[in-house]
Amino acid sequence: MLNRRVILSRRPDGLPTAADFAIDEAPLPALGDGELLVRNILISLDPGMRQRLSQVDSYVPLIPIGDPLTTTTLGEVVQSRHADYADGDLIVGFHTIADYSVTVPGPLTRRITRTDGDALSHHLGILGPTGLTAYAGLIEIGKPKPGETVLVSAAAGAVGSVAAQIARIKGCRAIGIAGGPEKCRRLIDEFGLDAAIDYRGRDLAALTAAIREAAPEGIDVFFDNVGGIQLDAALDVLTIGARVALCGLISQYNASEPVALTNLFKLIAKSARIEGFAVLRHSDIFPTALRDLSRWIASGQLHFREQIGDGLDQAVPMFLKLFDGSNDGKLMVRLASD
Repeated sequence: MLNRRVILSRRPDGLPTAADFAIDEAPLPALGDGELLVRNILISLDPGMRQRLSQVDSYVPLIPIGDPLTTTTLGEVVQSRHADYADGDLIVGFHTIADYSVTVPGPLTRRITRTDGDALSHHLGILGPTGLTAYAGLIEIGKPKPGETVLVSAAAGAVGSVAAQIARIKGCRAIGIAGGPEKCRRLIDEFGLDAAIDYRGRDLAALTAAIREAAPEGIDVFFDNVGGIQLDAALDVLTIGARVALCGLISQYNASEPVALTNLFKLIAKSARIEGFAVLRHSDIFPTALRDLSRWIASGQLHFREQIGDGLDQAVPMFLKLFDGSNDGKLMVRLASD
């Protein structure tokens, strides 16, 4: 049986392009003890995938040239040789971007149960790694308290929009940074944030001034997805004892030169803390997080967007949207009928 896969054909130099990837066909390997054959239904496309294309120092291994890309997928177990999973189970896990994946269940693998009216895509987005990342970073690292001010970068994005709304739900003043007037309007009108800052066209001084104007008493928690001058500007406006949850550095993933920060001393001056995190290391809170996220969705407190392409051919074009600002919600590709 031939299996279509998206492979890395060369290492990106700066911004990824379509020429860095290809779709090939390869025979499926025989299933070994402890393995699963999974028919992928939906695949997730996330900024963190960029790290695995050309940088060795990441929380998951570098993808070799000629190997298939990997990401979080939702699929059906077609054949199981693992004691904990049965044929027909629906699972979310870290798999290859392919029609089928042969895999050993890992720390991110979990069985899902579909309820009436429940879209499978939610389990890859708001009730999957996207929502869990936002929850873990804000609640576990940011530790927001009612009345505090929380700033979120890439606040119109999949993870950022959820983190910012959780801050609002927790009784904080929520401020988001986004690119362009349309996304900034969305932060206020759709996600209910208290203020929105457009980073486009602003240098470090101007962005710092805009943050200070939106948060005259300072920033208590900064949930950062971007890095670069957005992180540098936020550091200059921290309160004493502030917490910075470092979720991603999308502005630096394609940079050819190291990015210098000028305000790191503010962490000392304000006795502030900056901490990076990866969601897979917070699996102990997943049950609580999923209960809270489900409750907030049901009550209408939490809103989210999804952008889903159809077919494996759309995996690369959809992935590239992450770096040109044209993405509109959590990016996924549907490979098969659910």
